[in-house]
Amino acid sequence: MFNPLTLLGIHTWFSLVAIAAGIVVLLGLIRGDTRPAGTGVFLATAVLTSVTGFFFPFSEVKPSHIVGGIALLILAVALYGLYGRDLGGRWRAIYVGSAVASLYLLVFVGVAQAFAKIGALQALAPTQSEPPFAIAQGIVLVLFVALGWRAVTRGGGGGGPLAA
Repeated sequence: MFNPLTLLGIHTWFSLVAIAAGIVVLLGLIRGDTRPAGTGVFLATAVLTSVTGFFFPFSEVKPSHIVGGIALLILAVALYGLYGRDLGGRWRAIYVGSAVASLYLLVFVGVAQAFAKIGALQALAPTQSEPPFAIAQGIVLVLFVALGWRAVTRGGGGGGPLAA
């Protein structure tokens, strides 16, 4: 599999922790609250996941670099909304939307990695251009759009109890 002490191992652990913490944060956002420690863990490990992805050797820009760059921009917006603007006014909804988008990108890459590394999934979509891969990613996208919408409209869009 992978040695957890290698760059790949560290990058993978950051990703897994970010996804787990992100799910907890998302559920809190839907309820209109969050725990500062969980939010901090999510945002820090999400940033570290993207940053460590750029440390792998490469000779050309790949889709993973583009996704990592987009993720870092989205995370910068989330961090600014949370810590720079204290979720004031529209920044509450902007933070929620960007946090959910960041989690979505982590899960999107996780699904792609699962199809690349798990034999049964790889057999279903060896080039990741086959319908099973598209269906899986489509389901993830629809799920995150629905959960994100709910988090923004119920938990993060107004002046409710969302606490940073």
